[in-house]
Amino acid sequence: MASLRNLLWTIGVASVAVASSDDKLKSCLQYALTDSGRVAFSGDFLYQSTAVNAYNLNIPITPAAVTFPTSSQQVSAIVKCAADNGYHVQPKSGGHSYGNYGLGGVDGAVVVDLKNLNQFSMDSTNWEATIGSGTLLGDVTQRLHDAGGRAMSHGTCPQVGSGGHFTIGGLGPTSRQFGAALDHILEVEVVLANSSIVRASDTQNQDIFWAIKGAASGFGIVTEYKVRTEPEPGTAVKYEYSLKVGTTEQRASLFKQWQAYVSDPDLTWKMASTLTLAEDSLIITGTFFGTEEEYKALDIGSQFPGTNGSAIVFEDWLGLVADWAEEAFLELGGGVPAHFYSKSNSWTAKNLMSEATIDKLFEYIDSTDQGTLIWFLLFDFQGGYTSTIASDATAYAHRDVLIWLQLYTINLLGPVSETQIDFLEGVNKIVTNYEVPFAAYPGYVDPLMPNGAEAYWGSNLPRLRQIKEEIDPDNVFRNPQSPTPAE
Repeated sequence: MASLRNLLWTIGVASVAVASSDDKLKSCLQYALTDSGRVAFSGDFLYQSTAVNAYNLNIPITPAAVTFPTSSQQVSAIVKCAADNGYHVQPKSGGHSYGNYGLGGVDGAVVVDLKNLNQFSMDSTNWEATIGSGTLLGDVTQRLHDAGGRAMSHGTCPQVGSGGHFTIGGLGPTSRQFGAALDHILEVEVVLANSSIVRASDTQNQDIFWAIKGAASGFGIVTEYKVRTEPEPGTAVKYEYSLKVGTTEQRASLFKQWQAYVSDPDLTWKMASTLTLAEDSLIITGTFFGTEEEYKALDIGSQFPGTNGSAIVFEDWLGLVADWAEEAFLELGGGVPAHFYSKSNSWTAKNLMSEATIDKLFEYIDSTDQGTLIWFLLFDFQGGYTSTIASDATAYAHRDVLIWLQLYTINLLGPVSETQIDFLEGVNKIVTNYEVPFAAYPGYVDPLMPNGAEAYWGSNLPRLRQIKEEIDPDNVFRNPQSPTPAE
């Protein structure tokens, strides 16, 4: 395992490193972007800080080129330049890839930064919106609101780009009511490996559309989405129940109570909940999409005795979204780059942690050197609408997941240490009972996971590989864990 870590953790200087951009590639890209787009190459002034701008500082990356197209036609030209000269390509919308996969994941990629593709329009006859894939989630929320008080499901960090987020799942507080972000997608415009620009939906290029909804970065570059929207939720109650310090037994007991509460099959889809475990604290937060009277009738506080509870009523949708964003910033640092390592895991209603496993988890946490004070485990409640869709309806396979676990360890002083990695690996081994592969969320990439594609796409991986063979046999669109063409 140590040798694997050494290999992957130094991925930025891996075997495909290049000292300078190939002259043919450089000439081709400069010609393709003469009108309005631009391109930056390794060695250019402020290349790393402004063009590359890696999110995970623990994984240094040097792309062959970072391009900034302003149209689908320019994206097409970039893909052709890269493919013709033997380079792989990866799109970047917001740049929040935990493995820097938006930068290729290894040195030598041609990066297509989509930030200029932020077009937006709303058809008020059917409330379908057209959204450019470079649009950040904060702008998606604001523009949908301004266009008629509309909304769609997505995550809470406003700096995340819609291009990647929409196509790996896109889970958020309203997903139990409305589905994941990808469940809102009706049609896409996508650039394929042969540089063609096509439309894909349930009625045209169906295989491409299926793959895009869950695994897009390995199959093409989506430049535009058409999505269904919902009326903005009305009154909502944001709640918090916290246990500061507490003994190992107290925190384990509270976790058991939370797991039992969210695993009630009759629990309303209006309820969203997250349990955050950090140094000496356990906090249960969430949003109930209903009135204050309805919230009080649920008597949530009685489910979590011994905690300090509070609740805020929101009548303003944008105010609620802003509050979520503030919480996301405090937890994850928003869009600020850092040295960190992250993993994910999951449970369905059928394989929830036993009481013995929960006890073992909390004993491990309280007796193990975490290597840092800045670590946390986020247990996100899902299910609801997302679980009503068949696992093979889209490339996103994990429809039966009831609870997602995100594990984070951060070092503000330099690279993540082996002790920090060992701590998260230890947590993961306890909760999986050493079973591999387990289901991991494709948006929380873990570069150290040897079976990444199996964990991210599960039973849908064989079909993804077959589609890959048909539309991208040379593996132009790839990162270290994307599906490979079928043999």
